[in-house]
Amino acid sequence: RGRGVFQRSIAALHKLNEAGYGSSSSDLELDLVYNPSGAFLPPSQESLEGDYKRELLDNFGIEFNNLITITNMPIKRFADHLAKQGQMKEYMELLVNNYNPQTVGGLMCLNTISVGWDGSLYDCDFNQQLGMGIAGKSSEESSSAKKKFSIFDIECLTDLEKYSVLTDN
Repeated sequence: RGRGVFQRSIAALHKLNEAGYGSSSSDLELDLVYNPSGAFLPPSQESLEGDYKRELLDNFGIEFNNLITITNMPIKRFADHLAKQGQMKEYMELLVNNYNPQTVGGLMCLNTISVGWDGSLYDCDFNQQLGMGIAGKSSEESSSAKKKFSIFDIECLTDLEKYSVLTDN
């Protein structure tokens, strides 16, 4: 989004490749994310990954390991856009009709942490957009109060493993 973003992205990917990220001869992984730009589902991750690997290598000399496709959640700006275009109901039906339970085990919210500007921790970038920080009472805690966590509250990411991913506010 915005003027010059594509060129700056290509330059950043070159720097990452120069540092060893994404190279088949390195253990340093570089994964890219494809985010659809409208009210539609992404194409097949496997075929899109092949296309991106070929195009980025042939046209820019860029290597990467994996392409991850995501589906837009109808929240914040995207929800506003769908509502203004009268597409919210249709998009929600598209999501419901294409739900794939086999993808649940690979959800980024299960193994990725988002960190807010103030150090607040979120189990998913979607939850960060919704202001749903990692909070809760683990089975090991006796108090019934739920605590929201920040980077200042934990020693290691494994400290968060006892908390469930938030799925509803």
